[in-house]
Amino acid sequence: MKHLNIGDQAPEFTSVNQHGESVSLTEFTGKKVVIYFYPKDNTPGCTAQACNIRDNYEAIQNEGIVILGVSADTEKKHLSFIKKYTLPFSLLADTERELLNLYGVWGTKKFMGKTYNGIHRTTFILGENHKILAIIEKPKTKDHTREILEVYKG
Repeated sequence: MKHLNIGDQAPEFTSVNQHGESVSLTEFTGKKVVIYFYPKDNTPGCTAQACNIRDNYEAIQNEGIVILGVSADTEKKHLSFIKKYTLPFSLLADTERELLNLYGVWGTKKFMGKTYNGIHRTTFILGENHKILAIIEKPKTKDHTREILEVYKG
């Protein structure tokens, strides 16, 4: 599993969002970007995390922050998740796990005594030059916006 560190330049990527539109990190040059990786749409923790960001989206926008959620779910599943919970930000469909591997969040997990490969819930907080300012491993799903804003506010 690749390991990124604070101070590293975030890996460039191009992926597709819930509408099948191409999204590249370079589109957001000069903007603060948060890329949060999560296991699966419509699961309790992932829903809590997405809704916490949704509920605090105005504060996020006031700081000029772009939010991108990423999982291995399809565009169709993302669109359904967005509509169901009225999410105001894009979700990237990484069905081939290219971004997951690029950012080092795909790997071995353990749950109830079983070992399997999956997505490690991780958030990368980028500065305007897309250097990694912080990496939040195991973010608090119900309080994630506060964790994000604390990094930018110092």
